[in-house]
Amino acid sequence: MSWQDCMEPDCQEMAAASIDLVIRGRSKDLGGLTVARVLPSARRRLVGPFIFFDHFGPAAYPAGQGIDVRPHPHIGLATVTYLFEGEIMHRDSLGFEQPIRPGAVNWMTAGRGIVHSERSGDEERARDTGLHGLQIWMALPEEHEETEPSFSHHPAETLPVIEKDGVRMTLIAGSAFGEVSPVAVFSPTLYLDIDMAPDSSAVVPDDHEERALYVVSGIVSVGNETFQSGEMVIFKPGGAVPFGAQSAARVVILGGAPIEGGRHMWWNFVSSSKERLEQAKADWREGRFAPVPGDDEFIPLPEGV
Repeated sequence: MSWQDCMEPDCQEMAAASIDLVIRGRSKDLGGLTVARVLPSARRRLVGPFIFFDHFGPAAYPAGQGIDVRPHPHIGLATVTYLFEGEIMHRDSLGFEQPIRPGAVNWMTAGRGIVHSERSGDEERARDTGLHGLQIWMALPEEHEETEPSFSHHPAETLPVIEKDGVRMTLIAGSAFGEVSPVAVFSPTLYLDIDMAPDSSAVVPDDHEERALYVVSGIVSVGNETFQSGEMVIFKPGGAVPFGAQSAARVVILGGAPIEGGRHMWWNFVSSSKERLEQAKADWREGRFAPVPGDDEFIPLPEGV
């Protein structure tokens, strides 16, 4: 189904009726980097395996400045930092050191526990730079929560691309439209980056139970409703949903199979067990996580625990 196939009023009403919930990102200042935090929300905690969704930037840094996210721990999740602009240097306790660049995927599985830092590299700090992207956490299925930590890097050119009629889709992770990303996932996943020309159209595929559309930039329409940057539209299960770009726009579509049993989240930890969260707190407080080679700083456990 294309947007042009669905311009009749009845079809537009059906598209609008597929909307279950709209969440507006909450603005947060993370030490000079402003983010729109969309998930978790009081109204919705997960969409498929997606349990955390931050949209950061666009931000500008003059020469000599950058970001410094000191080493910090994770359990029970996988992280994906996906950039539209700029560069971030990833380092972790497994010894991996990898720059994150626009369009590439750095997939870090925390499992039973990992520590990483994200900083601007020396070359980035030496010049005026910008930074714009998404920070995502995926909850792991219960049988994989304590898996061995791991890291994989996938350059932009290795990801499937679908182009048609002013729309360019990059499959970041999971499956969609008959394509499968090379990124190894732990449960059925949908994660698409979509660039849209003005007046172009696309559809949210119907082969995943939970689905959402997030507007990175521009204005898009679903039925007779319009949405702009910072808004996430969550859809009801079933049926492909057409949407159109009223201007040049960038959106991501995300979702997948529901994570069974619910999840607890505290700080950087995710688990199906509250007791496991307490153990992770104690392990970080008492220095039992492995360090990040070459990065001796760390973020202390938040107070009051």
